[in-house]
Amino acid sequence: MMLDEVDKMASDFRGDPASAMLEVLDPAQNHSFTDHYLDVPFDLSKVMFIATANTMDSVPGPLRDRMEVIEIPGYTNSDKLNIAKTYLVPRQLDANGLNARNVRFKDDALKEIIESYTREAGVRNLERNIGSVARAIAAEVVGGRTDRVTVDRDYVIKTLGPRRFEPELAQRTSVPGVATGMAYTPVGGEILFIEASRFPGKGNITLTGQIGDVMKESATAAYSLLRSRAESLGVDQDLLANSDIHIHVPAGAVPKDGPSAGVAMFTALSSLMLNRPVRHDVAMTGEITLRGLVLPIGGLKEKTLAAKRAGIKQIIIPKRNEKDMPDIPEEVRNTVKFHFVENIDQVLEIALGARSRPKPAAKPTPGKAANGEREKRPRVRTPGVAARP
Repeated sequence: MMLDEVDKMASDFRGDPASAMLEVLDPAQNHSFTDHYLDVPFDLSKVMFIATANTMDSVPGPLRDRMEVIEIPGYTNSDKLNIAKTYLVPRQLDANGLNARNVRFKDDALKEIIESYTREAGVRNLERNIGSVARAIAAEVVGGRTDRVTVDRDYVIKTLGPRRFEPELAQRTSVPGVATGMAYTPVGGEILFIEASRFPGKGNITLTGQIGDVMKESATAAYSLLRSRAESLGVDQDLLANSDIHIHVPAGAVPKDGPSAGVAMFTALSSLMLNRPVRHDVAMTGEITLRGLVLPIGGLKEKTLAAKRAGIKQIIIPKRNEKDMPDIPEEVRNTVKFHFVENIDQVLEIALGARSRPKPAAKPTPGKAANGEREKRPRVRTPGVAARP
């Protein structure tokens, strides 16, 4: 039995469908499930239930506990290209009265549709756009204006209009205070930019960009970590104390949340205070702690695919995510260099080329040891003089 879109179930004054699903999906009690409308018992113990959802966040915890969750990641761009060439284009040509003899889609045309007109984990909108191009060709054929069309990138732009999605890489700047992070969404991975600016103030921090509570906490932790390590990083303590910091994540209309932007936020703050730009071809992800450790994250495959699409050449990921590397497509592993880090010092060395300086040991004052006790000097025996007790 197929239960489609279980994450769309809602509970209100009319009832809670999720509560009924608890009994239905529990093998310990669904052998005597009773329908309260028909008042007829059913034996559901032999039924296999398959449920689908776009995201598990809205599925209640008790219901999720009764399921074995299988994550199916979205298609890569190369996957979408092969699906379009093999299935979608022939189906849309047939549906619009065309055939492969008078219409040919070039690969660059399909790539343009995939990258500039769709942003999804599947191929539903991709097929819609291919159908739009096919109908435009059919109109030209019926009007007698042409009998053979080769669809290239220019033809796609002319038919579908201006591009709906521009690559995020176009927003990158080389000024200090901007770091490239990676995010995971239900429709695939995205790259996002963390921007930080400084102005005279009293050490306050402002966060904008419609970010959630978890992401706000990551920003606060990154700022606290920067202040605690200012001396070892070479950051001017007076400048930090007399400055207000503003952290902004562009695309403010899109809600963002999660702890995995902590590394990028700390790097952006360090870049700002050290006046050193982050390497333009580096993206990063990871959660940070106040001790400077980098913790593992989820959605690594989707994030790395988004970075690859954006032209990123190097990716910084937590060391504990190294076990997830087999899930990443081989084409990404062969073209992108991965850096596995355990602490924030390794991140800064890769992204900024900066190394933290160890704190100098306290020099003992004359006559006193380092621990505050009186320094013990060795007794020197002079020939012919008896040593005093």
